[in-house]
Formats: sequence, C-alpha cells, structure tokens
Amino acid sequence: MPWKLYDELIAGVPDDVLVTDYCLGLCWSYVEAESGVGVSYTCRGGATKPTDERNFRGLALKEMAALSKSWRFEEATLGVAALNAWYGQKKLVDAMGVTYDEPVEFPDGSIHKIDAFEIMRPEIEAKGNANVVVVGHFPHVDRIAEYANLTVLERNCRSDLDTPDPACEYVLLDADYAFITGVTLENKTAPRLLELAGDAFVTMVGPSVVMSQALFDAGANMAAGSIVIDPERVKHSVKSGGGLSFGSAIQMVSVRR
Repeated sequence: MPWKLYDELIAGVPDDVLVTDYCLGLCWSYVEAESGVGVSYTCRGGATKPTDERNFRGLALKEMAALSKSWRFEEATLGVAALNAWYGQKKLVDAMGVTYDEPVEFPDGSIHKIDAFEIMRPEIEAKGNANVVVVGHFPHVDRIAEYANLTVLERNCRSDLDTPDPACEYVLLDADYAFITGVTLENKTAPRLLELAGDAFVTMVGPSVVMSQALFDAGANMAAGSIVIDPERVKHSVKSGGGLSFGSAIQMVSVRR
C-alpha cells in the first residue's frame, strides 16, 4: 500500500493546530503553524492543475499536510513542509533520541559536519568494497567514492557521477547502504525506493525528511532531517530565494532505529 506512509504521517498531526503562514519559495519552502515552522525543498513539476486553491492561513495544519499526497509537486512541497511544522518540534525529535549534527575537525585539519554520510562512513569503510547508492546529488557526495562503490541516482543528471534515477530498479537491489533524499517524499517515489532497498541499510536524509517513526515502519533504518532553530531567518531566506543556513537557521538531526 504505497499511501500507507503518507496516511500514517498525516494521521499523526492533531486536528486543532492551525496554519499561520506559508511560502512556496524558489529553492526552499516553509509552513508556519501554531506548533512551529517546517521546511522542505521546493519540488516542481507533476500535475499542472491545482487540487486545492484555498488560502491555508487559519486552516487546520492537518488539512495542509494532506497535500503531501498531491501529484502537483508544488502542493506536495507545502504538504511535506506542513508535516515538518508538526514533527519537527524539538520536544518531539528529542523524544526520539536524536543526535544533533555538529562540525568536527578531521585528522587532516579540515572541518566537516557530522552529517548522515559522515556518521555512516566508519561502518561503510569497515565493511570494505560496499555498494552505496545515493538518491539525489548531495554536496560532497563524491567523497563516498573514496571508500566505497558509489552510484548516485539523479533525476536531472549534471555530473559524471550521476546515473538517471530509473536505474533505481537495478542498482538498489544490490546496495549495502542507501541514502535517499527527503525530496522523494514530495515526488512520491519514497515508498518504492524503500521497498527496493529492503536489503540495504537505508538512511533518509535532508531537510525535507519528516522525523517520524512512520519512516522506520516503511523500511528506513536511519532518519536524518532537521529542525528550525531560527524561524525568522528561515522565513527571510525562503522569501528571498536564498539557501538555508545550516547550523544557524536550521539544525540537522539524526536518529537510528
């Protein structure tokens, strides 16, 4: 049942929390609710006809979260941001036992975030000759090729590293480790990708990831998402078409099942 993941996420949002503001931005989007602010990467395309043209301000957050099931990806973007406006609350992610990603100095003197990729690096290196599939071309993803057999799946290939994403049906079956962008929640490929990667250790990664037990129920082994720590800075960045400031506007968090 592909919709099971979405239905479980939507069902977990209370009926009495209202939306106060939202913005579909150039690069990122946000939804602000009485529970807090949630973000998502702005995914474009899909169906052209709007399914819901209401002004969501003052409406139930749960109704907006239901847009995560829309085939118009701009609407789905707002739906996932609405889910994150609920699930991205610090008190909820703390209850999951998350780790807050912080920058550390490596032996060569370089500074890196201890993000999901770096968290998993020692385990992947220890396995030796591991097959790693990354869905989405993340910054510095090329580092993985230094210690594993790397395949990067990308919808819009822009690097020699990239392989068109329909290859997921072939390469995920042999993956030892898989990192799947949270944007797949918006374009609806997440359920199938999690199914294909059933024999791998799967990490859902990126600000769009909804930090919920539902991801683990769907097959993820680790969730690496974010919480908003400076709502005003996030809203300004979204409205101005800029990038999110990791570590100052949003904080990356991760938890392993």
